[in-house]
Amino acid sequence: MTYYETLLRELPNAPRTWLITGVAGFIGSNLLEKLLMLNQRVIGLDNFATGHQRNFDEVQRKVTGEQWARFRFIEGDIRELEHCHEACKGVDYVLHQAALGSVPRSINDPVATNSTNISGFLNMLVAARDAQVESFTYAASSSTYGDHPGLPKVEDVIGKPLSPYAVTKYVNELYAEVFAKSYGFNTIGLRYFNVFGKRQDPNGAYAAVIPKWLAAMIKGEEIIINGDGETSRDFCFVENAVQANLLAATASNSAKNQIYNVAVGDQTTLNDLFDYMRECVNRSGFRYSLTASHAGFRQGDVRHSLADISKAKNLIGYQPAWRIRQGLEAVTSWYVKQIL
Repeated sequence: MTYYETLLRELPNAPRTWLITGVAGFIGSNLLEKLLMLNQRVIGLDNFATGHQRNFDEVQRKVTGEQWARFRFIEGDIRELEHCHEACKGVDYVLHQAALGSVPRSINDPVATNSTNISGFLNMLVAARDAQVESFTYAASSSTYGDHPGLPKVEDVIGKPLSPYAVTKYVNELYAEVFAKSYGFNTIGLRYFNVFGKRQDPNGAYAAVIPKWLAAMIKGEEIIINGDGETSRDFCFVENAVQANLLAATASNSAKNQIYNVAVGDQTTLNDLFDYMRECVNRSGFRYSLTASHAGFRQGDVRHSLADISKAKNLIGYQPAWRIRQGLEAVTSWYVKQIL
């Protein structure tokens, strides 16, 4: 039995109070679903900038009435310190997911990205410190590796950032480190590598590649690949990210004040991703026979990304159970039901 499996058995016997920021969003709502199923008490904070009420509706359908009653939602903004203080009252564990994601969004509007991702992050650190929470786990990003060419990516070797978004996520790590030194406040940062899964929004100018392509394939629409298609990523199914958050939140103090890669350790090109996804869609009962078109490379994008996950395995017991093909099979079934 893995440490994570042991944790899942123990949590329902000792319910705690968790705060999830960005709870109406993609990763936040998946965390909410898991914690409620484990009979935990959850406080959620969101301003619906990128989250959706429909995500709450789906979670509510999947849990019991008693479990749903353990959830308290606060509609608020992490850019408002008083909202952060209110949300942190009586909380044991903070899972900070709220952010304005997307490299292109940050290039188009760096001020909004900075306000949410840096000022909002600092507000949450202050509020959590003041509330003396047991642990503060936050969503960092693989974009922090920037222009460093080495593969696989190891936590203590980074390059120069390539976008305003990458700058903000690196500043998060710096603030977390300073809070440990200045206030003795312990945190863990999780550098997500291209997380995908159910409830990831396929619409809008800043939609991530997997939900955007899945929606297009199901609708029979053309897909455009940025660049030559040989850009590669370490795609990580959301269940792996959920595992990492729960392990990090409950980790021993010796594992705190660290950064961990959250990925699978697989390298997949966009061309291969397209082929995998088309196979999944065709197995789901559709027939997608179009070939992809190619456009120019996207500004601010890293060319290749592959994570070394040995640190997370060794220090917090992380064991990703979902590879990319398994995750794509699961998420394709979900999107087919949602779009049709």
